[in-house]
This record gives sequence, structure tokens and C-alpha cells, in this order.
Amino acid sequence: MTTEWLRGDYRVTTDIDDFDFDVVHRYLSEVAYWSPGIAREKVERAARHSIAFGLFHRGVQIGYARAITDTVSFAYLADVFVLPESQGDGLGIWLVECVLSHPDLQGLRKMLLTTSSAHTLYARFGFAVVAEPHKLMEKRAAP
Repeated sequence: MTTEWLRGDYRVTTDIDDFDFDVVHRYLSEVAYWSPGIAREKVERAARHSIAFGLFHRGVQIGYARAITDTVSFAYLADVFVLPESQGDGLGIWLVECVLSHPDLQGLRKMLLTTSSAHTLYARFGFAVVAEPHKLMEKRAAP
């Protein structure tokens, strides 16, 4: 089911058929520090296996986010961005508000994310440094 939010000339939608994956792939592969060189096919596959959110201005995609989730107890917020030329008007905040208000993300026990520079942004939504980091583990791909 598609969910949409409207704010003036801006729209956030979960309808991935509307997404411009050229824009999403370009940002994630060339600009984002967390996914350099990621293949376009992987970007699209990740979107289709998540709840993905596209941010549009007058029909042109300017932002993206996705929640990797079981819709019951856990979600991981990933790939959040607003194109540099569209930053500064609170659109990133609004995009995160839309994600967090999605009906399938209500009542979760935990939501995680990683960030190197946006701690203040996410703190306003209740995110905090992990309380028990010794319980978290990771498995990384070989270099």
C-alpha cells in the first residue's frame, strides 16, 4: 500500500514506481560516504525489499530514505539524503518525520541507524547513542 505526505510543492511517497533511480543511485554511489560505488541493481533491490520513501519537488526526486523492517519489532533507518541543492529548508527533518509516521513503523520495539555527522538531527526524534553497545555485533564483508 502506498503512503503519501504533501507539503506545498513537495511530496513524499512510498510508491517506488515513481522513484527516479538514476538520482538515487547517483547520490548513493557517488556522494554518500556509506555506499561508494554501489551498483544500481543493488540500490533498486534494496528499495524493493524495504519501505522506501522518495522526496519530490514538483515531480522531481530530491531525496530518499528507506526503512529495513519486519514491521513488528525492529527497523533500521538507512540511506537518508536530500540533494545538496535542496538542503537547508527543513526537508530532511520532514522526510524523517514522514518515515517515522509510516503506519507500518508504529509500535516497534527498536529502530536503529548509523550516522557520522547527523546526531543532532536524529536526537530530535528520540534517537540516542546505543545504551548497551557491548551487545551489538557486526559482520563486515571482506575488503
